[in-house]
Amino acid sequence: MIPVPTVVVVMGVSGSGKSTVGRLLAQRLAVPFLEADDVHPAANRAKMAAGRPLDDEDRRPWLLSIAEWIREATDAGRGGVVACSALKHEYRRLFLGAGAGVWFLYLALDRGTAGRRVAGRVDHFMPARLVDSQYATLEPLRPDEPGLTVDAVADPQTIVDRAVRTVRAAR
Repeated sequence: MIPVPTVVVVMGVSGSGKSTVGRLLAQRLAVPFLEADDVHPAANRAKMAAGRPLDDEDRRPWLLSIAEWIREATDAGRGGVVACSALKHEYRRLFLGAGAGVWFLYLALDRGTAGRRVAGRVDHFMPARLVDSQYATLEPLRPDEPGLTVDAVADPQTIVDRAVRTVRAAR
């Protein structure tokens, strides 16, 4: 049996370390990396930069483009890693439907730490005042969803080590 290529979606609120952990994980697994923030439509970026949270209608085209990337990665047999908030169960179901090997790494983080991290960013469209809206939308990873929940305060390399062990054991 040929193993199904895994696409890991590194999920969580802004400031949880998705990009950092995602890049490290993609390097370790030797697979392509997608920074989902890079595929946000300009209108979404502008809305967030203006301090207005996105709604499901705003997110839909963005989520569909990520699902297409997942589909292409699994169809090509290469797998990949995506850094994407994936805040709701319904968004994650969309990703699960895009490829057989989708697996989630949820970087759980408290509001205070997320707010401080986002406030300390330079040149990012997501303002710290929107962190609360992300927590209002967040539906943590459920036990029936394939993946792992980790404390996002941990060292990124430690998180990656644990994720790699868990992904490989799940194959």
